[in-house]
Amino acid sequence: MSTTESTGTCPVMNFNHYQEMPFGEKIDLYDGLRDEAPVIRNEFANGHYIVTRYDDILSVYQEPETFSNQAVTVFNPNPTYRWIPEMLDGDEHLQWRRQLGPHFSPKAVERLEDKVRSRAVSLIEDIAKRGSCDFMQDFAFQYPSFIFLELMGLPFEDLDQFMEWEHDILHFSGTAEETAKRREDATNGVNAYFAKIIEQRRIEPKDDLVTKALSFQIDGKPVNDEDLGAFCLLMFMAGLDTVSATLGTIYYHLALHQDDRQRLVDNPELIPTAIEEFVRPNNHIGFGAGPHRCLGSHLARRELKIAMEEWHRVIPNYRLAEGSAPTEAGAQLGPSGNVILEWDV
Repeated sequence: MSTTESTGTCPVMNFNHYQEMPFGEKIDLYDGLRDEAPVIRNEFANGHYIVTRYDDILSVYQEPETFSNQAVTVFNPNPTYRWIPEMLDGDEHLQWRRQLGPHFSPKAVERLEDKVRSRAVSLIEDIAKRGSCDFMQDFAFQYPSFIFLELMGLPFEDLDQFMEWEHDILHFSGTAEETAKRREDATNGVNAYFAKIIEQRRIEPKDDLVTKALSFQIDGKPVNDEDLGAFCLLMFMAGLDTVSATLGTIYYHLALHQDDRQRLVDNPELIPTAIEEFVRPNNHIGFGAGPHRCLGSHLARRELKIAMEEWHRVIPNYRLAEGSAPTEAGAQLGPSGNVILEWDV
């Protein structure tokens, strides 16, 4: 990255934050931007502003009247679609949040505990036999994807298709135009998939989030199928890349810092506190703030906690393989690949 010009107090740059690069470079970049100015203009894609400092970011989160959520990607400042409830403002957003809240409360997450733990154990015990793994591909991407499928009542055999869609929607490769086309095609694929699921749930309800959303009402009227599909699309995207990136960051650090890893192995009760530190030093805004604060934060914390407990129970001693070169790509501050771990078997 290089700043191309400066007008007034707002430096201007052109940086593709979706491109693949060695893990850690993006964090260094953002550290530099924070030191340079509180606001940066980035001309990448359609152009956007980057707010770099904690207090200002918190203010943006907490002022929805000034900073709308109707556009949330740099590729489309005037979208014709909506990711529900993320791309809603005001009372409509509040109505969705009120109806969704009970399904993501600590008590609701507690009811998922056994299924989430069972899935984590199954993946980890299979990986443990190998003596090494590509952590992102073999665990970090698959684990939260399985939990999404469980939450939505979807068949596990559809995992590969969802992971392909997830990659095309959330990751950048080629030109901005090529990325936008892949994102559009993948989004259409997800929408078509959920249109069929919604139709099926109307005929044959299940104990899943799709069925529960069929009873939601906005302004006293049932939610239409288009908005239900937009809700399902967001549920698909919301919990996958975020948890995966955080897992990658955690295990990359622990593979390189034996003392930290051993402390958690010996004292697993420290894991919840460690998760808060890995998400971001307290008081963090890793889950956002204000009316759009992450609805699934309790679920994300539970996923991370279970993964760390079960992994370190089964594979307590592991290391970063020689020649491993973690990369990062996309908007998440975490590894996207090449976190190769190994251990003695």
